[in-house]
Amino acid sequence: MTRHQSREAALQVLYQSEIGKISIDLAFETFDRPKSDPPQREFATWLARGTAAHLTEIDQLITGSSQHWRLSRMAVVDRLIIRIAVFEFLYRCEDELTPRAVVINEALELARTFSDDKAVAFVNGVLDDIRQRLDAENRSSVS
Repeated sequence: MTRHQSREAALQVLYQSEIGKISIDLAFETFDRPKSDPPQREFATWLARGTAAHLTEIDQLITGSSQHWRLSRMAVVDRLIIRIAVFEFLYRCEDELTPRAVVINEALELARTFSDDKAVAFVNGVLDDIRQRLDAENRSSVS
């Protein structure tokens, strides 16, 4: 399992949890994932559980960057893709483990696979706005 496949697995687990109204733990138990190496499986688990645990903080950032779109109006898959990416922005990019541009690119690949062309543009716009805001906050806190 690659990092990209880990992100796909996290998306599928979060989708199953949201649509089925079940816990992340139960979604992982019922998720049929192919054999994967422990680090990538851990990454998928970290992404899904972390995204679910930090929804309030993540959704505030998304709401501030998704002009004219309430979270409830977004397609479930698109909303989850954005949430996963924002979680990575906040908790992985801060340590410079994954550049934000890479996270955005990965989110766009997920949107291409699981949604449509309009979603790709939408996801890109929202994530780029959040990236710019977070980068500006980082610059102002450094100076």
